[in-house]
Amino acid sequence: MARLDTPVMLKVSDITVGYGAITAVKGLSFEVREGEIVSLIGSNGAGKSTTLRTISGLMHPKTGSIEFRGEKIDGMPGHEIVAKGICHSPEGRRIFPRMSVDENLDLGAYLRKDSAAVKESRERVLELFPRLRERITQKAGTMSGGEQQMLAVGRALMGEPKLLIMDEPSMGLAPVLVDLIFETIETIRKSGVTILLVEQNALAALRIADYAYVLESGHLKLEGDGSKLAVDPAIAQAYLGG
Repeated sequence: MARLDTPVMLKVSDITVGYGAITAVKGLSFEVREGEIVSLIGSNGAGKSTTLRTISGLMHPKTGSIEFRGEKIDGMPGHEIVAKGICHSPEGRRIFPRMSVDENLDLGAYLRKDSAAVKESRERVLELFPRLRERITQKAGTMSGGEQQMLAVGRALMGEPKLLIMDEPSMGLAPVLVDLIFETIETIRKSGVTILLVEQNALAALRIADYAYVLESGHLKLEGDGSKLAVDPAIAQAYLGG
């Protein structure tokens, strides 16, 4: 199916975002369509994580707007955005180290009231990440980096997202675990969840992306089908190590 035949889920229009006097994102516009994996790539400082934090309500744009399923969400508090169906697996995992795996997963579902549905979500997460089932009573801070990343993604999935935002899911992981994380991302998409991915491993991100946007110094530099950008010489030179 052509991209334009699919409804727009997330529409980011001309946003500018900054930290004090520093403007990290400058007039950025892009969209994510239902059922897609969309990747944002770019070098460090390009504004990728800031963009994700703004969509999640952790930051607010100075100008521009963000719409989710036709509803304006910029300016909404983060917990209301989660309730709309956007869940964020943050850079650096941000799990609660002194709490068990089980307790971390429970926190991912804190806004949900239907205990039977929460139980079903938990079972789906543990099927997706069997390692978490083995570690269910273990304190999260005592697990390996790969296990903590699985937990961060699992916790986000406990919110029953329509759009899952993932920030650097492969950072700091061994190559075998990087492959596993990317396979898992594709499995999550097949289950009906749309994915917006920021990833330093640009080639891997482009290979699984239906569509991708390249950011440079807070601006949109390029966009296109992930598979085409993956073989674009200019992208290879700038972001894929030549």
